[in-house]
Amino acid sequence: MGKEEFLDVAAVAAYKPQKDRLFFSAEHGEIKSGLTADVYFVKTYELLKKMGRLDTPVVAEIFTSRAGVLAGTAECLNLLAGTGVKVWGLPEGESFAEKEVVMRIEGPYGAFGMYETALLGILASSSAWATAARACRDAAGEVPVYCFAARHVHPAVAPVLERAAVIGGLRGASCILGAKLAGQEPTGTIPHAAVLLGGDTVAVAKVYDEIMPPGQPRTILVDTFHDEAEESLRVAQALGPRLQAVRLDTPSERGGVTPELVREVRARLDQAGFSHVRVFVSGRVTPERIPALVQAGAAAFGVGSYISAAPPIDMTMDVKEIEGHPVAKRGRIPGRTPNPRLVPLM
Repeated sequence: MGKEEFLDVAAVAAYKPQKDRLFFSAEHGEIKSGLTADVYFVKTYELLKKMGRLDTPVVAEIFTSRAGVLAGTAECLNLLAGTGVKVWGLPEGESFAEKEVVMRIEGPYGAFGMYETALLGILASSSAWATAARACRDAAGEVPVYCFAARHVHPAVAPVLERAAVIGGLRGASCILGAKLAGQEPTGTIPHAAVLLGGDTVAVAKVYDEIMPPGQPRTILVDTFHDEAEESLRVAQALGPRLQAVRLDTPSERGGVTPELVREVRARLDQAGFSHVRVFVSGRVTPERIPALVQAGAAAFGVGSYISAAPPIDMTMDVKEIEGHPVAKRGRIPGRTPNPRLVPLM
């Protein structure tokens, strides 16, 4: 269904999703056609078309509810491609202030009005994830942080989340498509399932070292069967200088990964002559917990639920100019909002 077929209430009533569709997430064409729009925009199109006002030249601005880090701009531009509108905005990865205008769109209302729902949703979610990622990066300083959040969201948006986390400043992402879309190779170790099925941490570590290409880091999970410090030493003795890191992902049932645990593992590795082996921490990592873990010896982090659970940053789009004349709803100032940080994007 093309956008030109989707501009009245009758078309909405007649539309029936395919009963055999594999997933409930919107496909690219469905987003582009307007199928993810709030229905009142369809009603708006129908009203304005009847009044001969659908293609009235306007300027619309998108502003934020709170401060954060912008992400999602690239998808917004892809959505608006071919509409003929002009777009100004902040580049992805830029910080923004509360109420700051992050995007301005100029053109016929009918060219882009149907996309308001999608534009706001793209920016709200992606910017929230990027903002949470930036908080983790800032807390860690020079210690690298990687995104392990794909398992916490629907797979259709997992690549969006992990790309946004990289935009926010994380060193990498575990989701294959998310990392690739961010221009990187995916980063990850092995799950507990591999160790459980392999039967022994050292045995699994040896096979991992044998079959993985040289470019894959030798990072081994060490909390599956035995004490983390003991397993770290066993793996270090087995792989020697080839072992790059041990990963601690102790479950909450055992107290999680604490600074005391990290400190002990770090000390025992150092005492045994394995100072080159880093300690990688994952599991319930938050910006508040990161500094103490770094001080204890953590050298890298994998963060998941903190990023995925970030509340969306509400975005609002207002029409601020119609046919060159400043306008605004009550409570807002008419006309374009000054923001010298906006740059031409389209």
